[in-house]
Amino acid sequence: MDIKKLLYWLCTGVLTAIMLFSIYNYFFHHEAVAVFFESYQYPTYLVYPLAIAKLLGLIAIWFNFSSFLKEWAYAGFFFNTLLALVAHLQAQDGGYHFAMVALVCVIISYFTGKQIRP
Repeated sequence: MDIKKLLYWLCTGVLTAIMLFSIYNYFFHHEAVAVFFESYQYPTYLVYPLAIAKLLGLIAIWFNFSSFLKEWAYAGFFFNTLLALVAHLQAQDGGYHFAMVALVCVIISYFTGKQIRP
């Protein structure tokens, strides 16, 4: 297997796992997530819309309905993971690892995906 394809599928899989974990927590542990959002000074009304946006983004990436939607999904994941990383670093809570891994995976998945699927 080509290294670019391997990187693409590995990073897309890891990104998907992290986002599914996040979506699960947003829906089924809403109160705990809302407390985290408040501690990072984010409004709690964003929890459910972010969970839905993440789910729609995963659908756009995996099912490849439109390159336009796929680009927006990657942009959304990029900004989401970047802002999560900054929030965790500012809060100095040590919880930045998933955000950093997700950010790296977004970047690698996006660029390797463009190379293997022109």
